[in-house]
Amino acid sequence: MSRTIPTINTSRLTLRGMRAEDFNRFAEIWAMPEVVEHINGAPWPRSKAWAAFLRHAGHWQITGFGQWAIHRHREPDMSGQVGFFYAKRDLGEDFDAYPEAGWVLAPEAHGQGFGIEAVRAAHDWFDRVVTGQLVCMIAPEHEASLRIAEAVGYELLRDTEYEGSAARLMVRKGPPQ
Repeated sequence: MSRTIPTINTSRLTLRGMRAEDFNRFAEIWAMPEVVEHINGAPWPRSKAWAAFLRHAGHWQITGFGQWAIHRHREPDMSGQVGFFYAKRDLGEDFDAYPEAGWVLAPEAHGQGFGIEAVRAAHDWFDRVVTGQLVCMIAPEHEASLRIAEAVGYELLRDTEYEGSAARLMVRKGPPQ
């Protein structure tokens, strides 16, 4: 089975499938302490980044959706990633049964509205092409990501613990009205 990963353009960003030449930047982003601070707290070694990079590529083939590389116009390297995946985290059927949304930006792209622009574009695509309920997991202290989630229609499902850290599970039953 071969699926084409769509390219999405916004006024300032291009979301496209990750390519082999994106891996070094992907690994660099995930090795930054300020990137993983609210995700798992520990910078990723290249081996973990490689496994995740391949998982993102394969996800499109198996499910028809996945993560895009975020590219700022006129910038040569990816600035982060955004999209959807099944993580199967054993957090309950009300969470694990649905696609999970996720987004990550390199620090130099923070505070400029790129996160919400990318997340809105990805969710607009999902609402047109895949449809249905989505979930996301965010550290309760990660205010910027919580604002983005709420802006695209996520609501609190419950607070829990995941891998030793507090986690806020959120649900989006469809596009905001």
